[in-house]
Amino acid sequence: MFWEQERADIMKTTIALSAMLLLSVASTSVADNAQQDATDGFFGIGESLAGSGVEIGVGVTGIYQQTVRGGLDTHRRSGRHSGSYDLEMTADLQKLLGFDGGSIYILVEGGWPDEEGIDAGSVGSVFGVNADAIGNDAMLVKELYCRYPLLGDNTTLMVGKIDFTSVFDASAYADDETSQFLNGAFVDNPTIPFPDYSLGAVLSCNPTESWYIMAGAADAQADGRETGFRTTFGGEDYFLYILETGITLELDSAGRALQGAYRAGLWNDPQPKGHSDATRNYRDDVGFYISCDQMLTKENTEPEDSQGLGTFFRYGYANSRKNDIHCFWSVGFQYQGLVEGRDEDVLGIGFAQGIFSNKASATYTEDCENALELYYNVLVRRQVSISPGIQYITNPGGDNAVSDAVVLGLRTQIMF
Repeated sequence: MFWEQERADIMKTTIALSAMLLLSVASTSVADNAQQDATDGFFGIGESLAGSGVEIGVGVTGIYQQTVRGGLDTHRRSGRHSGSYDLEMTADLQKLLGFDGGSIYILVEGGWPDEEGIDAGSVGSVFGVNADAIGNDAMLVKELYCRYPLLGDNTTLMVGKIDFTSVFDASAYADDETSQFLNGAFVDNPTIPFPDYSLGAVLSCNPTESWYIMAGAADAQADGRETGFRTTFGGEDYFLYILETGITLELDSAGRALQGAYRAGLWNDPQPKGHSDATRNYRDDVGFYISCDQMLTKENTEPEDSQGLGTFFRYGYANSRKNDIHCFWSVGFQYQGLVEGRDEDVLGIGFAQGIFSNKASATYTEDCENALELYYNVLVRRQVSISPGIQYITNPGGDNAVSDAVVLGLRTQIMF
């Protein structure tokens, strides 16, 4: 009886998401020219703004997830439906104001509902099975920064309110919860104490075409819902410092350029902190990370075409006295265009493991939490995609009283 009710709920959700998808497709299929106007700039407005150096984009992501086995609770419905919406704008200061280079970037984001996904009530994962679940936020300015070239084009300075997760430890295949993996372990390295959209600065330099160095400082106490001035300039002066270096390269394989990126970084967080069982806090937390992504095979020789198989890897280390997860690694693969005639579809699979501090054994009765995720992103129209996915979480929350969880999900994304 209960399974019939659950199946009915899933069917209702699928129908609702399908209806939204069909309405979107219908609204853009009146004529090819109408679709071009709507998607490339709000019925022509975006094109005129682009001529002035301003680019705009809008995205809406809707997600349904359900724990079908294990975890904390398979019956709880709260948090199953979630979503986010965002507006981003980039202004070229040279075209707009006549400056000698530089740009301004703004990201305004909101989401729903109050419950941030199903983790807290249904899964109990430390990683989080829905990295897009941000809670019930109105349209808040999450990023606002200026990027300006220094000493020519080889050195750039970013200053403002910045999402440091999009700058450091990036990945071509595991970095975007709206189109790639949903599990938080495949979006950001959990051993790096990234602050929430914070005031800060990033200086990047390219000594050669393939070698870069970046250094950043961010308000470690930031609250993304605020401007950042209160925590940056009031109270204790705690700033997260990150240094990253990396190389980008192209491997030649039968005339096909296989792009790759390899990076390593160090960070320092001066905030007093300790693991969950700690009786005292320690300052000056330090750690390091390495990561890479590499194209393994390409289906054709076109430089801009990304059809083919790629892989990624991440590793991070943090002090076990000051952190719950002191060691982390993840690996995975992405194949674009696997199915004949579906050149833009993407299949992704990844495995991640977070190893808990042995000093926090009272809180974490298991040694680690593991996450396995498989998704398939189907491009329905140029601006509409749907992604069914499945996650298998072992040792959720590091609690031996919680059984392994299976989470099914469906994600719909609309871009304008």
